[in-house]
Amino acid sequence: MFARLPVLALLALAAAPLAARESLGVYDSWAAFRDASPARCYAIAKAQAKTAAPAYATVSLWPGKGVRGAVHLVLSREVADKARLRLTLGDKRFDLVAKGRNAWAADARGDAAIVAAMRSASRMSVSGGGFTDRYTLEGAATAIDAATVGCAKR
Repeated sequence: MFARLPVLALLALAAAPLAARESLGVYDSWAAFRDASPARCYAIAKAQAKTAAPAYATVSLWPGKGVRGAVHLVLSREVADKARLRLTLGDKRFDLVAKGRNAWAADARGDAAIVAAMRSASRMSVSGGGFTDRYTLEGAATAIDAATVGCAKR
Protein backbone atom coordinates (compact mmCIF):
# COMPACT_ATOMS: atom_id res chain seq x y z
CA MET A 1 0.00 0.00 0.00
CA PHE A 2 2.73 2.51 0.89
CA ALA A 3 4.36 2.10 -2.51
CA ARG A 4 1.14 3.42 -4.05
CA LEU A 5 1.04 6.61 -1.99
CA PRO A 6 3.31 8.63 -4.33
CA VAL A 7 1.15 7.58 -7.28
CA LEU A 8 -2.00 8.61 -5.45
CA ALA A 9 -0.43 11.93 -4.52
CA LEU A 10 0.27 12.53 -8.21
CA LEU A 11 -3.35 11.69 -9.00
CA ALA A 12 -4.45 14.33 -6.54
CA LEU A 13 -2.22 16.96 -8.10
CA ALA A 14 -3.31 16.13 -11.62
CA ALA A 15 -7.04 16.25 -10.97
CA ALA A 16 -7.45 19.84 -9.64
CA PRO A 17 -5.70 22.65 -7.76
CA LEU A 18 -4.15 21.40 -4.52
CA ALA A 19 -5.71 24.12 -2.36
CA ALA A 20 -9.23 23.04 -3.32
CA ARG A 21 -8.74 19.32 -2.59
CA GLU A 22 -9.17 17.42 0.64
CA SER A 23 -8.04 13.81 0.98
CA LEU A 24 -10.69 11.53 2.40
CA GLY A 25 -8.34 8.56 2.64
CA VAL A 26 -6.29 5.94 0.81
CA TYR A 27 -7.78 2.45 0.66
CA ASP A 28 -5.46 -0.14 -0.90
CA SER A 29 -5.26 0.79 -4.58
CA TRP A 30 -8.02 3.44 -4.41
CA ALA A 31 -8.24 6.88 -2.80
CA ALA A 32 -11.08 9.30 -2.09
CA PHE A 33 -11.06 13.11 -2.35
CA ARG A 34 -13.37 16.07 -1.89
CA ASP A 35 -13.15 19.24 -3.98
CA ALA A 36 -14.54 22.45 -2.51
CA SER A 37 -15.68 24.34 -5.59
CA PRO A 38 -17.65 23.07 -7.26
CA ALA A 39 -18.54 20.59 -4.53
CA ARG A 40 -17.53 17.15 -5.73
CA CYS A 41 -16.30 13.93 -4.10
CA TYR A 42 -14.79 10.97 -5.87
CA ALA A 43 -12.98 7.66 -5.57
CA ILE A 44 -10.04 7.24 -7.95
CA ALA A 45 -7.49 4.62 -8.99
CA LYS A 46 -4.70 4.39 -11.53
CA ALA A 47 -4.50 1.50 -13.99
CA GLN A 48 -2.18 -1.26 -12.80
CA ALA A 49 0.37 -1.64 -15.58
CA LYS A 50 2.47 0.98 -17.29
CA THR A 51 0.32 2.24 -20.11
CA ALA A 52 0.87 4.43 -23.17
CA ALA A 53 -0.52 7.36 -21.15
CA PRO A 54 -1.77 7.48 -17.54
CA ALA A 55 -5.13 5.73 -17.20
CA TYR A 56 -7.54 6.36 -14.31
CA ALA A 57 -10.95 5.21 -13.11
CA THR A 58 -13.21 7.44 -11.02
CA VAL A 59 -16.59 7.20 -9.35
CA SER A 60 -17.87 10.72 -8.64
CA LEU A 61 -20.61 12.49 -6.72
CA TRP A 62 -21.67 16.06 -7.56
CA PRO A 63 -24.26 17.02 -4.88
CA GLY A 64 -25.14 20.37 -6.49
CA LYS A 65 -25.96 18.62 -9.78
CA GLY A 66 -27.78 15.65 -8.28
CA VAL A 67 -25.14 13.26 -9.66
CA ARG A 68 -24.26 10.19 -7.63
CA GLY A 69 -21.96 7.34 -8.61
CA ALA A 70 -20.91 8.63 -12.05
CA VAL A 71 -18.30 6.31 -13.56
CA HIS A 72 -15.58 7.93 -15.70
CA LEU A 73 -12.51 6.30 -17.19
CA VAL A 74 -9.52 8.13 -18.62
CA LEU A 75 -8.11 5.65 -21.11
CA SER A 76 -4.47 4.90 -21.80
CA ARG A 77 -5.08 5.46 -25.51
CA GLU A 78 -7.26 7.69 -27.58
CA VAL A 79 -10.11 5.93 -29.32
CA ALA A 80 -12.36 6.97 -32.16
CA ASP A 81 -15.62 8.64 -31.15
CA LYS A 82 -18.29 6.01 -30.66
CA ALA A 83 -15.66 3.25 -30.55
CA ARG A 84 -16.86 0.05 -28.95
CA LEU A 85 -15.37 -0.30 -25.48
CA ARG A 86 -16.14 -3.07 -23.05
CA LEU A 87 -15.83 -2.84 -19.27
CA THR A 88 -15.44 -6.22 -17.58
CA LEU A 89 -16.07 -6.81 -13.87
CA GLY A 90 -15.95 -10.49 -12.97
CA ASP A 91 -18.53 -12.19 -15.19
CA LYS A 92 -20.37 -8.93 -15.94
CA ARG A 93 -19.79 -6.93 -19.13
CA PHE A 94 -20.77 -3.33 -19.85
CA ASP A 95 -20.58 -1.33 -23.07
CA LEU A 96 -19.18 2.17 -22.61
CA VAL A 97 -19.57 5.44 -24.50
CA ALA A 98 -16.19 6.79 -25.62
CA LYS A 99 -14.71 10.02 -26.89
CA GLY A 100 -10.98 10.62 -27.20
CA ARG A 101 -9.36 9.21 -24.07
CA ASN A 102 -12.59 9.27 -22.05
CA ALA A 103 -15.26 6.64 -21.46
CA TRP A 104 -18.50 6.58 -19.47
CA ALA A 105 -21.56 4.49 -18.85
CA ALA A 106 -24.37 5.38 -21.26
CA ASP A 107 -26.64 6.61 -18.46
CA ALA A 108 -27.23 6.76 -14.69
CA ARG A 109 -28.69 3.25 -14.71
CA GLY A 110 -25.44 1.96 -16.27
CA ASP A 111 -23.41 3.85 -13.66
CA ALA A 112 -25.40 2.19 -10.85
CA ALA A 113 -24.95 -1.28 -12.36
CA ILE A 114 -21.19 -0.75 -12.79
CA VAL A 115 -20.74 0.53 -9.23
CA ALA A 116 -22.73 -2.43 -7.87
CA ALA A 117 -20.53 -4.84 -9.86
CA MET A 118 -17.38 -3.03 -8.62
CA ARG A 119 -18.42 -3.80 -5.05
CA SER A 120 -18.36 -7.54 -5.62
CA ALA A 121 -15.56 -8.02 -8.18
CA SER A 122 -11.84 -8.13 -7.47
CA ARG A 123 -10.64 -6.83 -10.85
CA MET A 124 -11.86 -4.53 -13.57
CA SER A 125 -10.70 -4.04 -17.15
CA VAL A 126 -11.68 -1.80 -20.04
CA SER A 127 -10.74 -2.89 -23.53
CA GLY A 128 -11.24 -1.99 -27.15
CA GLY A 129 -9.24 -0.64 -30.06
CA GLY A 130 -6.35 -3.02 -29.40
CA PHE A 131 -5.65 -2.15 -25.74
CA THR A 132 -6.75 -3.15 -22.25
CA ASP A 133 -6.48 -1.06 -19.07
CA ARG A 134 -6.64 -3.16 -15.89
CA TYR A 135 -7.51 -2.18 -12.33
CA THR A 136 -7.55 -3.95 -9.01
CA LEU A 137 -10.68 -3.25 -7.00
CA GLU A 138 -9.12 -3.74 -3.56
CA GLY A 139 -10.31 -0.74 -1.58
CA ALA A 140 -12.73 0.48 -4.27
CA ALA A 141 -15.90 -0.05 -2.22
CA THR A 142 -14.40 1.69 0.81
CA ALA A 143 -13.15 4.62 -1.29
CA ILE A 144 -16.58 4.96 -2.93
CA ASP A 145 -18.20 4.92 0.52
CA ALA A 146 -15.71 7.54 1.79
CA ALA A 147 -16.55 9.78 -1.16
CA THR A 148 -20.28 9.31 -0.52
CA VAL A 149 -19.91 10.23 3.16
CA GLY A 150 -17.58 13.12 2.23
CA CYS A 151 -20.32 14.75 0.18
CA ALA A 152 -23.27 13.87 2.41
CA LYS A 153 -25.42 16.86 3.40
CA ARG A 154 -23.44 19.25 1.18
